[in-house]
Amino acid sequence: MRTGKLNRNDSAEEDPYSESMRESIKKVEETREERLEKEVDMMDPDERDEVLNNFHPDYKEEGMRSLKVGPNRGDEMPLELADLLEAYPAVDPSEVDLTKVDYEVDVLVIGGGGAGTVASLWAIKEGIDPEDVLIATKLRHGDANSMMAQGGIQAADRENDSPAAHFLDVIGGGHFANKPELARALAKDAPEILNWHEDLGVMYDKNEDGSMKTLHGGGTSRKRLHSAKDYTGMELMRTIRDEARNRDVPVVEFSPAVELLTDSDGTITGALLYNLETDQYYVVRAKSVVMATGGFGRLHIQEFPTTNHYGATADGLVMAYRAGANLLDMDSVQYHPTGAAFPEQIVGLLVTEKVRGSGAIPVNREGDAFVYNLEPRDVEAGALIRECYGRNNGVETPTGMKGVWLDTPMIDILHGEGTFEDNLAYIHRLYTRFRIDPTEDPLLVFPTLHYQNGGIEINDEGRTAVEGLFAGGEVEGGVHGKNRLMGNSLLDYNVFGKRAGIAAAKRARETGWGELTLDHAKKYTDQLDNAGVDEKRKSPMLVPEYRGEETLSRSIDVL
Repeated sequence: MRTGKLNRNDSAEEDPYSESMRESIKKVEETREERLEKEVDMMDPDERDEVLNNFHPDYKEEGMRSLKVGPNRGDEMPLELADLLEAYPAVDPSEVDLTKVDYEVDVLVIGGGGAGTVASLWAIKEGIDPEDVLIATKLRHGDANSMMAQGGIQAADRENDSPAAHFLDVIGGGHFANKPELARALAKDAPEILNWHEDLGVMYDKNEDGSMKTLHGGGTSRKRLHSAKDYTGMELMRTIRDEARNRDVPVVEFSPAVELLTDSDGTITGALLYNLETDQYYVVRAKSVVMATGGFGRLHIQEFPTTNHYGATADGLVMAYRAGANLLDMDSVQYHPTGAAFPEQIVGLLVTEKVRGSGAIPVNREGDAFVYNLEPRDVEAGALIRECYGRNNGVETPTGMKGVWLDTPMIDILHGEGTFEDNLAYIHRLYTRFRIDPTEDPLLVFPTLHYQNGGIEINDEGRTAVEGLFAGGEVEGGVHGKNRLMGNSLLDYNVFGKRAGIAAAKRARETGWGELTLDHAKKYTDQLDNAGVDEKRKSPMLVPEYRGEETLSRSIDVL
């Protein structure tokens, strides 16, 4: 028996699953042999539409509203995001002294996750001196969703695959709403990104002959998912962050940007940073600015739990929108089909799609498979919600949450004992802490808010509509359309972090420093005034508030 295996004969008091959950698990075990013999068919287009229209959260009209101001006026988007975009600047322009410049650099990178770090490295490769690059990040360098990604990265590097096939999967998965030139760049650059990673020392999973191990992801026509166990994001971030440190890229931590700076023509000329520890602001003058702040998962759209890190609060969207950037596909939110639904301590945390790609099948409380396990993520999520709340076939936890079983013991049954623990070490460790062994018992899952499908519109160089502003990673939009396929987020931040960094460096070499003003923020404030927006509403949020109304009603300000 392998190390770390739990004993199924532990006392009842130690069993984390309730009696009713355990009864359901017996049915899962009894139907397993039948499910091994017959796979659920993929849905046809009509059934996919039915599932999405009736059960996916994006299609709930009460969860959306249209904007009243800015470049996307009239566009529908989630209430939580609309409230942040239609909010007054957190900084009063009249209280900021822009004559004292704290940092003067060629390229300012806002965000210290994967996209920001990659952008800084490629700006240096393009000829910018490391001392003339600055990464400003809200938390520590690397505290980002990039670090938390588990499953893997897509790249068409096999003889039976091609970037063209990858491109078609991306377009189809995005419901044909993607900007084609961005999807093309994503697929085209993927193999060389993988080669770059290997040169840097990324330790991808390999076969005995040295070839890359690959798996299927939902919505893909080929096995092109490359991984490093289920720590892929951490392995990539470890490597590229080390490279940035080896090249002495300056990083200012715990200092998020709160407003962009512009000249009188609206060209981006820098940013205003806010030190979370000292409450002071820093003025940064820059020839080019790369926005790489990530997504908006911590807005908890429609009150969903989230896989996202603490700082994912849409700061980049807010700042870019005020400066005049257009946003794409903000009516589309990705809910990962398999977030943890039990135990309570880890609700919302990611159970990577690699688990399903390895053979674990979603089943209902009767042990019946009800959906093909590798449908595109939005369809899969809708199917899980339908099973729990449309068909009432979910499993209820002691706290009243519903979910379906992900039959994880099937992985070792299909591929041999030890496969799960070897290839999904993080998930194994996460659950055994709570006395649940995924090789013995299934895991209860339910969709969780995972990814911001849309974002700031860019071209294939990472340029936005605002001169001097570039974007890469989850903050940008147009790459994934209305739905992102697994493995394309890590690829996205590498491809467009690289492209944005190169383009920003080229612009920095060709231009000088501009004047520093907050005129755009004042103009946006006028629009809010004319629209009658509540003046108490401020953004960016910076960090989410979890204390609750009762606690806040009894709080005091001692400063």
